[in-house]
Amino acid sequence: MADAMLNQASLSYAESFAGEDEITATARLRAHDFGCTPIGPAGGATLRMLAAAAGARSVVEIGTGAGVSGLYLLAGMATDGVLTTIDLEGEHQRAAKDAFTSAGVAPGRYRLINGSASEVLPRLRDAAYDLVLVDADKDAYEVYYEQAIRLLRGGGIVAFDNMLWHDRVADPSQRDPDTLLLRELGKLVRDDPRLLSALLPVGDGLLVGVKR
Repeated sequence: MADAMLNQASLSYAESFAGEDEITATARLRAHDFGCTPIGPAGGATLRMLAAAAGARSVVEIGTGAGVSGLYLLAGMATDGVLTTIDLEGEHQRAAKDAFTSAGVAPGRYRLINGSASEVLPRLRDAAYDLVLVDADKDAYEVYYEQAIRLLRGGGIVAFDNMLWHDRVADPSQRDPDTLLLRELGKLVRDDPRLLSALLPVGDGLLVGVKR
């Protein structure tokens, strides 16, 4: 029990370690008002680091929310990088635009595409992107996964949020459709010879793969 308590304390410490600025915190509150669950601070900091490590200039985000993950991605991307972010909800994207504006992000550094990702993604160019983040409807994650592989250049990064799904994925007794889907997707990514992958226990779980 003591070890479990220590582990939880360490996870909580790691989650808050990077901190979060006021603009991102405000975007997080707006996301919760919409009923969205944005990526946590540790997951966001990880995305920012990955974007910086990749020298990302072209990034696709599936699931704009209120702009929380977009702010982290933009902060890590090259100064001339462009974020393409896709969401069905126009209100969410307006909130994200407000957040980007408040953060001083130039309008030319992001494209807000209102629509279904399953319809938008096939129109984007092959091997033209440095990073793809998937954080949207869970039942379409496998579709987004194959599209992400197509969109990424060699050495590009794909990231999936919520891959521990509120501790349900690790519990074999949990058999609801979303949990089963995410559990199987994790195995698919892990075993895909096109990727080098790791499941990071930050926030609700961030599964990351690098395209060979």
